[in-house]
Amino acid sequence: MRCAPARPWLLLLLCIQAAAPLRAADDAPRLPVTLQADRLSSTPDGRSRAEGEVELRQGGLRIRADRLDYRADTARATASGRVVVEREGLVLRGTEIDLGVRDFSGWCLATEFDFLDRGTRGSASRIDLASRTRLRAEDFAYTSCARPASPDERPDWELRARSVAIDFDANEGVAEAARLQFQGVTLLALPSLSFPVTDARKSGWLPPTLDLDSRSGFEVSVPYYWNLAPNRDLTLAPRLSTRRGLGLEAEFRYLEPRWRGEVRLDGLPDDRAARRSRYALEWEHRQRAGRRTTLEVDLARVSDDDWWKDFPRATPGPWPRLLASRARVERPWQWRSWQGQAWAQLQDWQVLQDPGAPVVAPYARRPQLGVLAEAAQGPLQWRLASELNRFERPGGDVDADRPQGWRWHAVADLAWPLRRPGGWLVPRLALNGAWYRTDDPMADGRTTASRWIPSASVDAGLVFERDATFFGRALRQTLEPRALYVRTAYRRQDRLPNFDAWARDFDFDSVWARNAFAGVDRVSDADQLTLGVTSRLLDPASGAELLRLGVVQRVLLRDQRVAPQPDGSADGPPLERSVSDLLLLGSTTLLPRLGLDASMQYSPDLGRLTRSVLGANWSPGPFRTIDVRYRLARGTSEQVEVGWQWPLGAAAMAAARAIAEQEAAATGAPAADGARAASPAAAQAECRGRWYGVGRIAYSMRDSRITDSLLGVEFDAGCWIARIVSERVSTGRSEATTRLMLQLELVGLSRLGTNPLRVLKDNIPGYRLLRDEHGEEPLAWPSNLP
Repeated sequence: MRCAPARPWLLLLLCIQAAAPLRAADDAPRLPVTLQADRLSSTPDGRSRAEGEVELRQGGLRIRADRLDYRADTARATASGRVVVEREGLVLRGTEIDLGVRDFSGWCLATEFDFLDRGTRGSASRIDLASRTRLRAEDFAYTSCARPASPDERPDWELRARSVAIDFDANEGVAEAARLQFQGVTLLALPSLSFPVTDARKSGWLPPTLDLDSRSGFEVSVPYYWNLAPNRDLTLAPRLSTRRGLGLEAEFRYLEPRWRGEVRLDGLPDDRAARRSRYALEWEHRQRAGRRTTLEVDLARVSDDDWWKDFPRATPGPWPRLLASRARVERPWQWRSWQGQAWAQLQDWQVLQDPGAPVVAPYARRPQLGVLAEAAQGPLQWRLASELNRFERPGGDVDADRPQGWRWHAVADLAWPLRRPGGWLVPRLALNGAWYRTDDPMADGRTTASRWIPSASVDAGLVFERDATFFGRALRQTLEPRALYVRTAYRRQDRLPNFDAWARDFDFDSVWARNAFAGVDRVSDADQLTLGVTSRLLDPASGAELLRLGVVQRVLLRDQRVAPQPDGSADGPPLERSVSDLLLLGSTTLLPRLGLDASMQYSPDLGRLTRSVLGANWSPGPFRTIDVRYRLARGTSEQVEVGWQWPLGAAAMAAARAIAEQEAAATGAPAADGARAASPAAAQAECRGRWYGVGRIAYSMRDSRITDSLLGVEFDAGCWIARIVSERVSTGRSEATTRLMLQLELVGLSRLGTNPLRVLKDNIPGYRLLRDEHGEEPLAWPSNLP
């Protein structure tokens, strides 16, 4: 749970916006007052009367009326008739007004108001401005919907209050008899409500949230924000689930001059579905101890193995089944030409096991002590990294026979980089050493062992450029060949423990690694040459990359005896002298609004592709995007993914094209799809709103089933937006969690219900909000759109 503390309640944020322009008068300079009208008269004591098309100006203040009396000694204006007051994006309309033009104090009768910057409006029977920092409004109403054509009509949504009082000095607003109505139905009613009028935090209730999924049923939560101190706050969110009963979410945040952190707790004292108490705990702490030493603490724990399935949104950490906890102290250092850092760390894991798909957990490190040193001496660059680790099996590990013990290792590196604008040459020498002491005897009966592995490499590349013309465009083309030769000695390592080494994924980046393994415990012997070439097309004006093509292959000049195995393990038969799979890479944005990318792994031995990822993204304009991905790992998986956001119907399409025209005019670029929204009003004459479809589907061709899906629609009525989204996430080969998200966004006020926006952004490439984060359109809607 992450609640925004700056606004303890949604209902009367409008009052902050309403009052801010009024209060700004306090800082206005004392500029001269100008008065013009059809008829003007004045007296020697400084009183003026104006009639007929009256207009008074003072700085950013403008008053228009049928009749107006002004007193120069008090700087007050009294106007009647059709009165309009404009100041800093606020427009007031009324029948009568008494106003101090310098301090903006006074009163207004039968007032309608508009906030031009937010596109919202409202009314009040009377507004009293008691001073420059206090005001009161009677019979207050607020909405972002169009003003009804007749008094009998009501806007689609409206926030009403019998009275609203604001005191800026006390940072407090009070509303009496507040009601939020939508389509004539009262969604929320409160007899009295207190709220802050600035961004300063204030204790109070937050908007309720509603949730519905297949594991917990219907769930409602009502958070309470408690402002403990200027640097501490606490959010408590009691919740009720139809299947699981009562629960509580809590978030405590603290901020001190030298440290900060957050603690989050999600607990169910008695889960009726699981028949036990359950919890999830997460703690994040950052601290500076002294001027240079830092302390970091991360804790993640849950009560049971099924938590990640039952509460996928409330599982701490980035990995649902591997929860990491650590405490780390780090300090940079410098001595003469050497600099680096030293650290000490404790790291542990909680593994959430599934009997159908067990997980081998990473080792816990208790402790991990390390130092890094770097220096540049003339053209030479030195680097030394060393660590001492104690490896222990974490709780819940499925392999109780894995070794435990100590390891010290050091990696020394000496490079002589020669870089020029047209290329580079980097010779490098390295030495990788490790010493082990295990609790139980190793495969050969020893409990201690060591190994030292030298390595040498040369990395070289060139960059050629030329001006060229492709597709009728003047572009810059590059040709960038690269070669990497690596020679690493062989040392037998299959009898040594493997605490943290794993085979690197073979791709366009890892193929340039000098070691086929990540981690320390396995170092691949090598006599190999990696050759590749990349060509790019660049826009000479902006430098933007429009096309990239690349190919790379590794050649083994001798058998590799410490080599990654097909299953990803580290120990097994040697890899015979051969050429590796061919890696191909391509991406382009040369075609307008269409992006293509591909990465492929071709096996010369099998004569076919073994892995590939093909993708296309078409975005012809705002709110229009389709993304298609094909992923193949032969023998393992084959999947197609489709994501989209698209207008449904003529009204939504015309609105999207109109916004595309505005954006093109603002940037000077051509319209997104070449279309002109010359008469969007005609296309939408019979439409009251705009529908948009959103979604993402992942289909496994190997299993012939949909693995994950996200389907929804958005309805934009102009002053409110409704979203309904269904999400299905696989938690096993035959298990899935389905969630339904419903949200009502009242433009200019707040969002109610379950927020699906983060899910949409994370799953649909190119997804765009119908309103920005402040509830406003990306650009102003054309006036002839509904």
